[in-house]
Amino acid sequence: MRRRLSISIRERSAVSAITAGGIDTIDRIAGNLAGLSGWRRVAAALLLGCSAIAALPPFHALPLLVVAFTGLLWLLSGSGAGRRAFWDGWWFGLGFHVPGLYWIANALLVEGTRFLWMVPLSLLALPAVLAIFSGAASWLARRVADRGIAGPLALAACWTLAEYLRGIMFTGFPWNLIGYAWTASDAMLQSTAVTGIYGLSLLTVALAAMPALLAGPARAPMAIAGAALVLVGLWAGGALRLALVERANVPDVVLRIVQAGIAQHHKWDPELRAAHMRRHLELSAAPGAERITHVIWPETAVPYFLTEEPVVRAALAQIVPTGGLAIVGAPRIERLPGNEIRLWNSLHVVDSAGAIVATYDKAHLVPFGEYVPLRRFLPIEKITYGAVDFSAGPGPTALIVPGLPALGALICYEVIFPGEVVGSGQRPRWLVNLTNDAWYGTSTGPYQHFAMAQVRAVEEGLPMVRAANTGISGVIDGYGRVVARLGLNKAGVVDVPLPAALPSPTYYAAIGNSPVIGICLAVIGGIRLRRRLRINN
Repeated sequence: MRRRLSISIRERSAVSAITAGGIDTIDRIAGNLAGLSGWRRVAAALLLGCSAIAALPPFHALPLLVVAFTGLLWLLSGSGAGRRAFWDGWWFGLGFHVPGLYWIANALLVEGTRFLWMVPLSLLALPAVLAIFSGAASWLARRVADRGIAGPLALAACWTLAEYLRGIMFTGFPWNLIGYAWTASDAMLQSTAVTGIYGLSLLTVALAAMPALLAGPARAPMAIAGAALVLVGLWAGGALRLALVERANVPDVVLRIVQAGIAQHHKWDPELRAAHMRRHLELSAAPGAERITHVIWPETAVPYFLTEEPVVRAALAQIVPTGGLAIVGAPRIERLPGNEIRLWNSLHVVDSAGAIVATYDKAHLVPFGEYVPLRRFLPIEKITYGAVDFSAGPGPTALIVPGLPALGALICYEVIFPGEVVGSGQRPRWLVNLTNDAWYGTSTGPYQHFAMAQVRAVEEGLPMVRAANTGISGVIDGYGRVVARLGLNKAGVVDVPLPAALPSPTYYAAIGNSPVIGICLAVIGGIRLRRRLRINN
């Protein structure tokens, strides 16, 4: 009996020693990060930012979110409440955005050295500007919170507010929001039907930063256990939602998505335009065409002004199934007095007689890509083909066309804006995203773009049909499940039924981003008030 008791005491002592050793190690890591200075502190922030981007598509290294945001919180604990906190967050943001957006430079090299001078701007200047948002979030989080669970909550609220502001200021660029890390899991995405992507970002940063509470005198292991339960509950709720629904399709609609795989440096070659058109026509008429009802081509797949080319419209009519439609991307022109013209990046719906029955003009244009902001003061060329800036359309609307449910059109990166893909009028029953990601070559950009389209489908409860010149094309149902997909740099077609929309709009579709932004402001205000009251007492 004494021997058993002696062994039990020794075992407990060993466990205690191991536990103490682990706690000492965590304290040492946290202390070392907080105490860094000079280039070592900069390097640590950059590496933590790189860790965060590795958790996003296409890599989905999700455990690195814990490394990134727990590490950032520990780093901020040694920064004080002044400029140092801002610069810690700024360097973190630079480490996040440089590897996250490097692919933009590919677009500048399509035409050789013409835009070479802009490469440093895309590789460093743009990430440096975007990093201001993460710097401001870190500064505010450090001023608001002092210790305990308030730290992760404040960081999550401030980070989410910064993401939201990044998505709306200066025309907006909500690319690579932290919540997109969960596109690896259909179940985890289901919460965006309620909170949107910003709500998922809020939860993700809070949960990822919670292990920071393992360090220091005010340890809170129960808070970490609670965070783990929230994570499991979020997944279980999403899995249950998916398990309770049956896949449903729109009757008598089979789509053919055409992905021609035309390299960007060949796309606008005048001598190749006819060949590009034939390529799309041949793929549209490829074996199995007798089973389809509608054909969809990518952004600017038609290299002509369709409104002025009856011969081209007649060629299109030949591949449109009887009673069906072709949905194609093409530039649109309006000729004005004095040889002036206006251009739009457009989607046309063409019937089997070659008539254009509906048109959508892209509303959210890419700065410097499709137009030059402040052109009067910036005498430079836009990156896309042609000297004339594109004009903006009136905004998202539901197109009513024969034989199909009302459709919402999105061209290129219009799909990345949460809460802005459906207009205020009649609600569409599906979304069509025409894009040309050939600009970005074989890079992470097209994967990130596809992931954002996937989340828009869940948020709105609407199927998303995506046609991309070089990929990634596919069909996503209203729950974010990829029904069909044609990979990057693969030429071919995808034939697939059109998934049905959810019976009623999602909570997010009805309410939008306001509740999550309100929660962020309430968290920041509540933590700040609690701190003041504690200080005054």
